[in-house]
Amino acid sequence: MSKSRMVELPVVQAEEVVPCCPPITSAELSQADAERMAGMFKALADPVRLRLFSKVASHTGGEACVCDIADVGVSQPTVSHHLKKLREAGLLTSERRGTWVYYKVAPSVVAAMSGLLDVRS
Repeated sequence: MSKSRMVELPVVQAEEVVPCCPPITSAELSQADAERMAGMFKALADPVRLRLFSKVASHTGGEACVCDIADVGVSQPTVSHHLKKLREAGLLTSERRGTWVYYKVAPSVVAAMSGLLDVRS
């Protein structure tokens, strides 16, 4: 008989990110800002991560339990990997409550990404 092992998910709280950059049409990005923003866009460049991010962002109440968003066509360990990448990029924050981990979109990060891409004249 094999014992089932519970896998502990790391919970990393993203630092509060202040919007870094003016719109891309108004000023050249610094090296540091370009690297930070590229990491965020890179994290969203994967279709599974983009779907997970979308599920969290559109979930009622502004947060989603991993149990509510895991159905994206990949295994649970793969979902955990992708959520970790989104947290590391600062796009999501997480909080463990009992057995489950709840995720929220980091609004200041989304505002920074949106502001960077604002090309209105």
